[in-house]
Amino acid sequence: MRFPFAPGTTDDATPSGVRCSGVAILVPILLLVTALVAPRTGLGQDLLVHMDDRQTNHLKAYGAAFWALEQGISVDWLLNYRGGSFMLPASPSARQELRVRGVSFEALDGGAASEVIATVEADGSNMSVVRLEKPPKIAVYAPDATLPWDDAVLLALTYAEVPHDMIYDAEVLDGKLSDYDWVHMHHEDFTGQFGKFLRYRNQSWYIKQQQEAESLAREHGFRKVSELKLAVAERIRSYVAQGGFLFSMCSGTDTFDIALAAHATDIVPREYDGDPVDPDAMDKLDYSHTLAFENFQPNFNPHEYEHSNIDVGPPPPQLRDPSLDYFTLFEFSAKWDPVPTMLTQNHVATVKGFVGQTTAFKKSLVKDDVVILAEAPNRDQVRYLHGTVGQGTFTFYAGHDPEDYQHFVGDPPTDLALHKHSPGYRLILNNILFPAAKKKKQKT
Repeated sequence: MRFPFAPGTTDDATPSGVRCSGVAILVPILLLVTALVAPRTGLGQDLLVHMDDRQTNHLKAYGAAFWALEQGISVDWLLNYRGGSFMLPASPSARQELRVRGVSFEALDGGAASEVIATVEADGSNMSVVRLEKPPKIAVYAPDATLPWDDAVLLALTYAEVPHDMIYDAEVLDGKLSDYDWVHMHHEDFTGQFGKFLRYRNQSWYIKQQQEAESLAREHGFRKVSELKLAVAERIRSYVAQGGFLFSMCSGTDTFDIALAAHATDIVPREYDGDPVDPDAMDKLDYSHTLAFENFQPNFNPHEYEHSNIDVGPPPPQLRDPSLDYFTLFEFSAKWDPVPTMLTQNHVATVKGFVGQTTAFKKSLVKDDVVILAEAPNRDQVRYLHGTVGQGTFTFYAGHDPEDYQHFVGDPPTDLALHKHSPGYRLILNNILFPAAKKKKQKT
């Protein structure tokens, strides 16, 4: 497991002696980005969308950057400069769009813009410029059925006004993943245990979810829901290996790897699928097939609201104190490790914690080649990680809702208009822009 050189500092920090967190990251990833971008000299004014504490709406700023890309306007992402600011050419339409969205910005003449770029690209600064050119086509893997909980990524995309499509099992099995550059998996249970919500088995939403899943499995020729979900997980894994960008939160992260590891066995208790767990299940787990985790143990107790020991679980009720729960973002070399730098852009270095069915990942079960982006200090807990599979990447973010410390089934969705500066939601939105980065020309 690789670690960056130091814990995160303030958004404008430019420490000397910055070291690369490992050249292994760069082999497939550096092809995605370029840190050398020509200044926009001679083009008149530019608009600097600052992302430090002076920004009036951090979350809407991402949507504005995405809007610019949709208009064919390239956007410079100034990594580690004033919280990860954006710069784009000035135009009446761009000014109007920023104002309508409530996003603050500064107009810069050619000289001032060149000075900003020179500051960012200066030798010895831990800053860099990445040019964003093409908006990724985004899909959210989620069911049509209304479930008694919300999804943080859907909330973020909707509030930031980022266009996206909804897909689910049928579309994945029909090969529709190839239509998209970036896919988010909602709080899915890929093991086929319906979230291990056995306590809610008499609730109408649970009954409907089970009936629809079992019907879909039969339609596609599968005997059990677990077989359907495994086939979907395999398709998603292939999508990543072929160059796709995958993002997931909460139980969509660990249940995905659990299902992949169990591709040759049955780990589902009788209460969920009518037949028992394979007595040799542990010996048949294949960790070479997973993305982020290895050597974990599935939880075979149908009544325990936990899928495996990957999740460290929320603290006991008496210790659940939002004022004491937080995690720290690592700082990476912007010039050498641009991808993890993009994924951790923020106006703060410390983010308040939040729990979920999967609250945090046990560090000892994270694969060695996975990059840890954030962890809880002095605890064996990883909150945010990133890795590569084949030509693509995956990013896993633990917890349910960055602005709802303990979200219960049936709670109303979070109103992001009340949390427009949310550092936790910024981490989600970093991920939708990173696939837009300009590819770097290979040397010949």
